[in-house]
Amino acid sequence: MSGVASTLAKKRALAAGFGTNAKAVRYLNQDYTTLRNQCLQQGRLFCDPTFPAEPESLGFKELGRNSYKIRGVTWKRPTELVRAPEFIMGGATRTDICQGALGDCWLLAAIASLTLNEYVMARVVPPDQDFGDHYAGIFHFQFWQYGEWVDVVIDDRLPVKDNELLFVHSAEGREFWSALLEKAYAKVNGCYEALSGGSTTEGFEDFTGGIAESYDLSRPPANLFQILVMALESGALVGCSIDITSAADSEAVTRQKLVKGHAYSLTGAVEVNYRGRKEKLVRVRNPWGQVEWTGAWSDGSSEWNSVQGDCPHANAEDGEFWMSYQDFVRHYSRIELVTLTPDAIEDDSVKHWSFSKFDGTWRRGSTAGGCRNHPYTFWMNPQYIIKLEEEDDDPDDGEVGCSFVVGLIQKNRRKLRKKGEDMHTVGFAIYELPRQFHGQREVHLDKNFFLTHAQTARSETFINLREVSTRFKLPPGEYLIVPSTFEPHQNGDFCIRVFSEKQSETAPCDDPIDAQLEDETVSEEDVDAGFRGLFTKLAGDDQEISAQELKTILNKIVSKRTDIKTDGFSMDTCKTMVNLMDDSGNGKLGLGEFATLWKKVQRYLTIYKKSDVDNSGTMSTPELRVAFKDAGFSLNNSTYQLLAARYSDPEMTVDFDNFVGCLMRLEMMFRIFKKLDVDNTGSIELDCQQWLNFTMI
Repeated sequence: MSGVASTLAKKRALAAGFGTNAKAVRYLNQDYTTLRNQCLQQGRLFCDPTFPAEPESLGFKELGRNSYKIRGVTWKRPTELVRAPEFIMGGATRTDICQGALGDCWLLAAIASLTLNEYVMARVVPPDQDFGDHYAGIFHFQFWQYGEWVDVVIDDRLPVKDNELLFVHSAEGREFWSALLEKAYAKVNGCYEALSGGSTTEGFEDFTGGIAESYDLSRPPANLFQILVMALESGALVGCSIDITSAADSEAVTRQKLVKGHAYSLTGAVEVNYRGRKEKLVRVRNPWGQVEWTGAWSDGSSEWNSVQGDCPHANAEDGEFWMSYQDFVRHYSRIELVTLTPDAIEDDSVKHWSFSKFDGTWRRGSTAGGCRNHPYTFWMNPQYIIKLEEEDDDPDDGEVGCSFVVGLIQKNRRKLRKKGEDMHTVGFAIYELPRQFHGQREVHLDKNFFLTHAQTARSETFINLREVSTRFKLPPGEYLIVPSTFEPHQNGDFCIRVFSEKQSETAPCDDPIDAQLEDETVSEEDVDAGFRGLFTKLAGDDQEISAQELKTILNKIVSKRTDIKTDGFSMDTCKTMVNLMDDSGNGKLGLGEFATLWKKVQRYLTIYKKSDVDNSGTMSTPELRVAFKDAGFSLNNSTYQLLAARYSDPEMTVDFDNFVGCLMRLEMMFRIFKKLDVDNTGSIELDCQQWLNFTMI
């Protein structure tokens, strides 16, 4: 229950504006200013108890406590490593980032691109930090995490081996912002080792809150160079890499000094006048800070001598180099770029895309339906509608339509590596909505819709990366987006984002919460003689039935049935039934109350049998949603997730007693709410005493 309360509290905080970059959420509830002031007042340096200088903060396997790779590793503050350390010297530049003994070149390429945009850089690396008079061994950084910005506090104890920083470091040995940034990012992801291996787009998005796209250079779009120029001019972050074909290729250096399986950042794209014609050039940076391209247009090459007019050439062994666009496309395998959200773009002249974001969850047995290969569970997945109304302005490719990018992000999967889990294989499908569904938002489309309608578009692939994103251009209309894992019944949290060139409307598509409760009350006068005689026999001397007596009666009845499987009604379920039906408040059922209950149980049994389509004697959780609708309840995804988790067994089945108990509790809660909501406003107000009275039933 505390998890439900936390979710509600978080939603309210977001509604109040928390989670923006200007009002970042305190990660692990640590406040930088308060902690720094405490340390200054007490004359001590900050030691972070939530990310201690211990082997567990380094890793869990390759860098785990018993690994030979961490022998001799100690933790030291910059003040213990050099004289007069600096946070940033002369501004943050790409040469401040040199890779260490961690396979996180993808992250370093993203950090290098970050330095090209001072405004974006200041959002991630708050500038009011240094080793001066207010130094207290504490620093903080801000990252975008699945829809909200978090402010992450760290101490400045860094892992060191042989008196050298073990991981990222600056070419200028006295500068430490990049090493501290890497530590803060490791903290958010659980440990340093969790950063090993990844896509540059992941870092791009966590530094900007933007949405990433990937281009395969074996089949690039015709206007890719123009896309790059416009992207860089609008502040987008761009990365590139060369695919490997085997493990032996990883970080292998080619004859012309390009590194395979290594994440580079693309930092420039220009055209120069070269021997009377235009030559397209791109500038690329190796985060190692060395090992540069030696082919045409490299540092010191003869091509630079034949450039007329403005010449962007720089000649330094700093890991950054130029090459022709043709050579770039021939040698590199893919490009990854991230389009920024409007709040991350300082220049008002830049064209902003509109965007929307929604959080969602896949839960085993309720909302994790898997991909279209599983038609009988696919419909259970969360659903979102996008309404496209306005076509693009002057499309580059001449194709008329509405451009938009859909991104599906898995949440917190790096943290789960310590527990032996990793990324799910995820993707999404898009359906054109028939006109009869236009304008509808309070409906979760069922199995029949997906069995009779083909998808209009889909993600480029289902893949085990943190994010799957694809660019689309579709005619104006309304479309349904269904995100899913590849296999059904896999738990996971996600957020789905839609960026569109023109204004669009995106909204969750889900059933409303409501109940059509019939009056099934049976008066004592309407009870027939046969049932009255049975009650007299069962009720005992007081002519009322207690929860214990009800338990005995029901279990005698269900034990004789071979068509339903049950372990028997629990005392908790029987108490719920009595509480619901007991109008007198004495904790027992009289004749009319018991007759009404019996009528309900018989109706629930009919629904249960109808929903047990395979005649197994139990109900599977995918059948639960349909059964509840038959019983008069309309519930949304999050409610089904809770009910499936609380009333099903590990095999995702619900036996009869749990089914009855769940329906009884649902009916009780709806009846209480409707009775208190006299004006039918959809909300009620309770004081603490009233809250306890109802929740403790």
